[in-house]
Amino acid sequence: MSANARSVAMGVAAVALVAGLVWVALRPEAVPVDLATVATGPMRVTIDGDGVTRIRNIYEVAAPVSGKALRSPVEVGDEVRRGQTIVARVEPVDPGLLDLRSRNQAEAAVKEAEAAVSLALTQIAKAEADVAHAKSQYDRTQALSDRGVFSLTQLEDAAQLLKVQEAALAAARAQHQLTIGALERARAALIGPGGGAANGTCCVEIPAPADGVVLSVANVSERPVAAGSPLLSIGQPQDLEIVVDLLSADAVRVRPGARAEILRWGGGGALEAAVREVEPAGFTKISALGIEEQRVNVILDLVTPAEARAGLGDGFAVYARIVEWETDAALLVPVGALFRNNGDWAVFAAKDGRASVVPVRIGRVNDTVAEVLDGLAEGARVITHPSDRIAQGTEIADRQTLD
Repeated sequence: MSANARSVAMGVAAVALVAGLVWVALRPEAVPVDLATVATGPMRVTIDGDGVTRIRNIYEVAAPVSGKALRSPVEVGDEVRRGQTIVARVEPVDPGLLDLRSRNQAEAAVKEAEAAVSLALTQIAKAEADVAHAKSQYDRTQALSDRGVFSLTQLEDAAQLLKVQEAALAAARAQHQLTIGALERARAALIGPGGGAANGTCCVEIPAPADGVVLSVANVSERPVAAGSPLLSIGQPQDLEIVVDLLSADAVRVRPGARAEILRWGGGGALEAAVREVEPAGFTKISALGIEEQRVNVILDLVTPAEARAGLGDGFAVYARIVEWETDAALLVPVGALFRNNGDWAVFAAKDGRASVVPVRIGRVNDTVAEVLDGLAEGARVITHPSDRIAQGTEIADRQTLD
């Protein structure tokens, strides 16, 4: 080979080497991605919310009359029997204090009543004298009438006069009783605190309205109460239900009888429960972010036996997971693999080492997976949480194979 030929060959080789190096330098690297396999498995959609336990039936005991509630004969936690255990006692209150004007008026009323009694006694004495005089006149008239001295008319007049005087005596005695009552009433107005109390004699004893345990006592100490004032509450601590307040948009998806799990109740494992009722009326609640929300109470019945949830009581915080829908066999794709493409759902599928956009139709969705109705087959590999470096045809590499 001539020198010129060798120079040309060496030049071509050098150019080829440089071109190869440039191609290697400029060649795009495969993007590391996380891949997941589309598979068939169980799926469920739940509606979650915070809840509070409460006793199903609570009996509130109130004062039937106004008076003074004596120190509570029962304490929180005491067991009571319906109609047997006395749970509260109410007696009359002590009279109030009188100010100076009221006391002077009351003392004047007593003196007035005493004078009325004296006057009534005088009227009785006068009426008794009139009756005695009328009786003697009648007896004399009757004796003379028998001898023919007085006429029958005169005898009838004497008898009538006697009856009138006897009626006047009866009226005087009745008036005397009235004045005695007025005097006692006037004296009662002067009674002050401690001067006419019940002296420990109880007027009303309230028995327990149901079997159970004392849940709360409004006030253990003796105190005045008005009629209807709450005294204590009674219930069965093991007869619990759970109240979960959900957003109204979630509550409409809950159906009575739906299965539920109770978590974060303080014990091991989850408790079983069932939806009994979705209350028909909602209420406004301010969220932690200061947003007004319409909430609805959903009532759950505990299915787990009481002995398996020992320690759970009234007013305990729990976390409820209500099952809206579930199946044992659904084609599942991770939620993190889904993205919107022209208004529809799509995923990046791994095909021959490159990313390929695949439109999918999905059904139910929960926090982790979505139900695939069309677009993917079981065993397909999809990219989860694709970054903005991923596009149609991008070369990819499984991150796990690179470790």
